[in-house]
Amino acid sequence: MGKAPRDVEPARRRAALLSNHREAIAAMDFFTVPVLGCGLLYCLFIVHHAKRPILQCNVTRHPTTAWVSQQFLEAFPQDAAPRFLIFDREHTFVGEMKQTAVNLGIRPVQTPVRSAWQNGIAERWVGTCRRELLDHVIVLNRCHLKRLMTEYVRYYHDDRTHLGLGKDTPAGRKAAQSPTVNAEVVSIPRLGGLHHRYDLAA
Repeated sequence: MGKAPRDVEPARRRAALLSNHREAIAAMDFFTVPVLGCGLLYCLFIVHHAKRPILQCNVTRHPTTAWVSQQFLEAFPQDAAPRFLIFDREHTFVGEMKQTAVNLGIRPVQTPVRSAWQNGIAERWVGTCRRELLDHVIVLNRCHLKRLMTEYVRYYHDDRTHLGLGKDTPAGRKAAQSPTVNAEVVSIPRLGGLHHRYDLAA
């Protein structure tokens, strides 16, 4: 017996809503990173939907609601808060954190159970971060992971182009232009040579 066709209209409507209101939406999530000698570290990040900048990225061994609320306050100083914040059902995304969001004028939007696709921008960033950084290094401790994430976020903002942004970077990197045909291209290492930025020689 053939399967009934899946109704794609709700997904289309949601995609249109996110696209039309991306300037007013941010998303956040945790992901775990194993460290040398057993144990896990938790990395919290907040990403804006408009040009995909990472507004906050920090690491802890023991995530609490109070810690998440503090990261939230650091990510949105003064009147920089978006209208909506999308997050999943992580146990620290309740109580004090939700109240902090409301106090900043943000409407918290919690995704349903097992609906990772509803927080797709955040989930995609986790996958990108794992493929481009964490799958290639052994994390020693919290300080090491914090340094790696800081360098990766800098690379992600300034150097890494995105197809979803028309091959631009979140920070708005200008395309290099040269008046000569045979201009020399130089390679600038990033993240200890794991990635590179290519530019025209001076």
